[in-house]
Amino acid sequence: MSRRGGLLAILISAACCSKSEVKGGGSSDPAAPTKPSFALFALAETRGQIGPCGCTSDPLGDIARTAKVVEDARAVGPVLVLDAGSLLYSKSPMPEHLAAQEELTADLLIATYKQPLQVAAIGLGPADLARGADHVRPARQAVNVAADAKLAVEPPHVIHVGAAEVGVFGVIAEDAVAGLAITDPVAAGKTAVAQLRKQGAQVVVGLVQAGSKKDAVKLVRDIGGIDLAIGGLGLAAPEPERVEIEPQKVGDGWLVIPANRGQVVSKLLVTVRGPGGFANAIGPAAAAAKTAEIDKQLAALDADLAKFAADKDADPKFVEQKRQERAQLAAERTRLAANPTVVPASGNYFTLEQVRIAKTLACDPKVQDDVTAFYRAAGEANVKAADDIAVTPPPKGVAGYAGMESCGDCHSDAVEFWKNTVHSHAWKTLVDRGQQFDYECIGCHVTGWDKPGGSNLAHNDTLRDIQCETCHGPGSFHVAKLGEEKPLAIRRAPPEDLCATQCHTKEHSDTFDLKPYLRDVVGPGHGEQLRKQLGDGPTGSQLRKAALSKAGRLGAGCVR
Repeated sequence: MSRRGGLLAILISAACCSKSEVKGGGSSDPAAPTKPSFALFALAETRGQIGPCGCTSDPLGDIARTAKVVEDARAVGPVLVLDAGSLLYSKSPMPEHLAAQEELTADLLIATYKQPLQVAAIGLGPADLARGADHVRPARQAVNVAADAKLAVEPPHVIHVGAAEVGVFGVIAEDAVAGLAITDPVAAGKTAVAQLRKQGAQVVVGLVQAGSKKDAVKLVRDIGGIDLAIGGLGLAAPEPERVEIEPQKVGDGWLVIPANRGQVVSKLLVTVRGPGGFANAIGPAAAAAKTAEIDKQLAALDADLAKFAADKDADPKFVEQKRQERAQLAAERTRLAANPTVVPASGNYFTLEQVRIAKTLACDPKVQDDVTAFYRAAGEANVKAADDIAVTPPPKGVAGYAGMESCGDCHSDAVEFWKNTVHSHAWKTLVDRGQQFDYECIGCHVTGWDKPGGSNLAHNDTLRDIQCETCHGPGSFHVAKLGEEKPLAIRRAPPEDLCATQCHTKEHSDTFDLKPYLRDVVGPGHGEQLRKQLGDGPTGSQLRKAALSKAGRLGAGCVR
């Protein structure tokens, strides 16, 4: 089924069920609580992400903002925070030069998970094992880890959340964590569910680690008895734009999948009325997300219908089907606008909101201070570790990097123009954030990073910023020959894909478009003819400014 058809089926199903609703989100059950029993925050695949890099217009993922979201919810009612695993490290396997920074990152995450997030249980994922079993901490929920794996695990247990009893266990699908010895996940999961029910669990939550959504669905279905499953999918975990706004029904339970690296946190408001399974209700947040999705579908249908109207050969039956589909979507949109809350008249239910951890959210000041202190400590550790690592000299016959000052001896006009471009203060942007010695950032803010005759973390004084040689290649031979070598030892223009493949990737430069960005870095003294060829049009800085404006200002108490 297509995504459009799937959404339509869900909406029609919700509309059909509305006969048993009480208007305004109430219930015909006099014993029904007036507010949720508890809020469940579901995390997975954090992978060492503590804060946004700041390069994109709306950087996502930040433990200071996540902490504030959870704290605000805790001020309203009981809260349970769970993580399906892959918390500790960003790289697996782990390059040795990153070890010091990654361990400090892991320590900060663990401290934040303890307080203020108060995470009650953490599953086990591949990113937790990047440095071996002996570095995994704290103890994890993983019922089918073999005893000889020598991992610290804790047994499934029931957690008291307000007046609710929530049973939690973790399970790992086959082939989800390479090299990890595990037992049969279905048998172990069934045993865990039975034990938790026997201990009085009203809600059973499974922390499921799988290599794909398909594998997660199969495992949840085969185990059975899970009310709510939180899926960690390793490298298959979705980016924010691919996070599903609806949980997936699996047997008698539901599967929820957060985005990777803490970019979207799944918030479930859970209402326990008695024994039995759970219905997926529609709350205001879900209704808003559904409405936005419907608007996209309506726009696409309108475009299709306009094409059909101009096509005399269009199949009338097919066109009529599209018209009916549009009418159903429009009716559902109207219904959601009139009454965005759909709650079943009886039984247990939950609502799901996929919370984007965007820059407009407020920050927990203590956690943000901890992040700032981390960057300082990580930078010092990185510099100390890298100080004895010399830059690899270029092989004989291969050019090295000469630096901007050497370029300026003959190309003063180009250098003067460069000084007014964003490339000229790339290093300062890191200094302002205290991240100039962060391995995740520095490579795109210096010239000749980790290349023969170039720069490394401890040795980059003359190659800071995005200098001439980033685009034109190492110029030591060109300088030595005073530019008279034939053929030229540098390139006049970089390959068209250089920017997009090196630093201006989607993850770090969401507004990048080559022509507009070139308008910012060529002009009098530096590619004046190319600038004329590019002509009028938006510049990269204009695209970024517009995107920043759309994304909004930093949330309260935030400095990043």
